[in-house]
Amino acid sequence: MFRTSTLRRHARLFSDMAEANGVDLEEAVLRAEIDPDEIADGVLRCTGCENPDACEGSLAAGEFTDAPPSWCRNRELLTALSAKG
Repeated sequence: MFRTSTLRRHARLFSDMAEANGVDLEEAVLRAEIDPDEIADGVLRCTGCENPDACEGSLAAGEFTDAPPSWCRNRELLTALSAKG
């Protein structure tokens, strides 16, 4: 079981990665491009990241604006959503 702080951290990282790639997750739900359960799944995938500190630092530095990094567990999802936007 995950601690609440872990889930919140990864929810923020997932949201930040989406935003860095031009994806508004709330808007994507409203446009029926993604189901809210898929967002929850994305957060859970993110919790499996082996180095969230590096991800957090890179996002803060403004990196990953072209695409999520190859090691991102949500790369495929975010790339697909970015193409729809």
